[in-house]
Amino acid sequence: MFTIITGAQFGDEGKGKIADMIAKDYDIVARFQGGNNAGHTVKVGDEIYKLHLIPSGILLNSRVLIGPGVTLNPEVLAEEIMMLKKHSIEVDSRKLGIDAKTSIIMPYHIEMNGLREVSREQKIGATKRGIGYAYVDKVARDEIRMAELIDSKRF
Repeated sequence: MFTIITGAQFGDEGKGKIADMIAKDYDIVARFQGGNNAGHTVKVGDEIYKLHLIPSGILLNSRVLIGPGVTLNPEVLAEEIMMLKKHSIEVDSRKLGIDAKTSIIMPYHIEMNGLREVSREQKIGATKRGIGYAYVDKVARDEIRMAELIDSKRF
């Protein structure tokens, strides 16, 4: 059996809270889209975890997956892995899988995002994390994917 939790609007809809409530009953918790612009704060006992990319199922011993619809900033991922390690939660390839087609947010995406926002007369409130520009490259089929990032020859 499997369950899919999906949103119907932009913004905080409580998807994360529902996933947290039922994740203990599932072997796999996957994130299929989005970027690190939103946060997901989870409290387990007295410990507080602030996640942006890694699905919160990691806290409940589920295998967690990051799918190809996600725009992934490797620096943010590394920070989350280190934060979890400080809480004695090991994140390795048995616990975390990342699809080879996952789009990577590059430093130039972040720079372009910031430049575009400051040049607007009417600000849109962009997070300036490069997510939109990474999706532009994805749609144009010009993105750098996880497969290229981990293979130095392809990169």
